[in-house]
Amino acid sequence: MSSSRRGSRWTRRLMGLAGAVALLGGLGVATGVTASAAPAAHTHHRTAHPHGRFGVVPMHSGTAATKTHRAPAAAGNLIYNGGPVQHNVSVYLIFWGSQWDSDGNGVQSYMQNLFGGLGTGSDTWSTVTSQYTDNSGSGPSFNGAVLAGSWVDDSGAAPQAASQQDIANEAENGVQHFGINGGTDVQMVVLSPSGTNPDNFPNAGFCAWHDWDGNVSYTNMPYVLDAGNGCGAGSVQSQLDGFSIVEGHEYAESLTDPQPSSGWVASDGEENGDLCAWQNLGTINLPTGTFAMQPTWSNAAGGCAMSS
Repeated sequence: MSSSRRGSRWTRRLMGLAGAVALLGGLGVATGVTASAAPAAHTHHRTAHPHGRFGVVPMHSGTAATKTHRAPAAAGNLIYNGGPVQHNVSVYLIFWGSQWDSDGNGVQSYMQNLFGGLGTGSDTWSTVTSQYTDNSGSGPSFNGAVLAGSWVDDSGAAPQAASQQDIANEAENGVQHFGINGGTDVQMVVLSPSGTNPDNFPNAGFCAWHDWDGNVSYTNMPYVLDAGNGCGAGSVQSQLDGFSIVEGHEYAESLTDPQPSSGWVASDGEENGDLCAWQNLGTINLPTGTFAMQPTWSNAAGGCAMSS
């Protein structure tokens, strides 16, 4: 990873004793378009981590029938730390490995449809982030679908156990493949295939995370269906729910904190998705389909919001 990665302020959740994964408490499912709540007692614990995993989506426990609401963390509003936000984002999907050639679950089309709808005029979910401006005076804006490209990198099999550096390298392979220069307004989403364990997923207790490699914002997006309900499968409407909930979380955080943690971050290090993780899940309607999503934190609303 580049030495310019900012990792000093973020701390991540402890995942149990003696390497066991501590699954967080259940969820609350909401069908409305907004959800908000006053901050309550903060019960999550973190410890310094040597890697730059930001916006970690923790695994959760519970089933669709037994989820209960978990109140947001008592971190207060997001605070601006002087760095950039993404203004006119371009999202590139990298389906890493020849294993994707035989995936029969429809994940590729699901993700392409998700990002083919986000940013369009029907998308009031992404625009919750527009309130977070940087030193330019501008925040994220949306003038059409944010999906800029999709690539199945089937030149070889994805590694069984990719390291964080491997994931960053694949993000840079995507930069070269798409013929772009990277930069603050780009998100590279590295999607690993079923049966692989990128950065020790799922044993490390997370569903995804994002980071900055000195050139581009990128997300480690494992094949979350392999973790079942632990990463959102069947949480709202289908077995693919986890892909939109988890990647939506990382997408929103990358919009407001692309170079962690120089953007908008709460006092305890949490980003806009973290403060509302696995709470009041619902759906958003886009021209390309209906997708399960979590709310994100809105300073303007003083709570978690599903729309602006």
